[in-house]
Amino acid sequence: MPTPTKGPRLGGGPAHERHILANLATSLFEHRRITTTEAKAKRLRPLAERMVTFAKRGDLSARRRVMTVIKDKGVVHVLFTEIAPLVADRQGGYTRITKIGPRKGDNAPMAVIELVLEPLSPKQSTVAEATAATKRAAKKKDDAPAAEAPVETVEDAPADSEAPADEVVEDTTDEKAAEADSK
Repeated sequence: MPTPTKGPRLGGGPAHERHILANLATSLFEHRRITTTEAKAKRLRPLAERMVTFAKRGDLSARRRVMTVIKDKGVVHVLFTEIAPLVADRQGGYTRITKIGPRKGDNAPMAVIELVLEPLSPKQSTVAEATAATKRAAKKKDDAPAAEAPVETVEDAPADSEAPADEVVEDTTDEKAAEADSK
């Protein structure tokens, strides 16, 4: 059972809070930007981020998980077919909260929560490409068998030799050659 949130909840009880957040999430994915109170926007953000992450997965199980929160099938379809491809290269941060002035009637602090659908900046895309390349290189290195890799060791050179002591030299001993011939 999940731990209930501490302090006052949105609405009267936990079930009412879930319904409020589900309706806010439905409106957010339908209109892509909504104006609400800061407290509701801050509570909506993690739920909306989780729903977009499920939509990026795109499988049937993810669609069913999203349908437990968002009851409108049309909005779920829009989330999976239109919104998820737009944020496919983004690792997180699918929403943005912008504070605006207080509400006129009760002076409640208001905010606009919107989906971040614009592509990554050139700098962010370069960083994303570099991290992807390093992950591919690390995976390729882990997948390579150890027997095929050349054996390289660091040999301590005498102090009067011309080669630096920390130079990597390939180990070519007669013992290893004899073992290879015997196999």
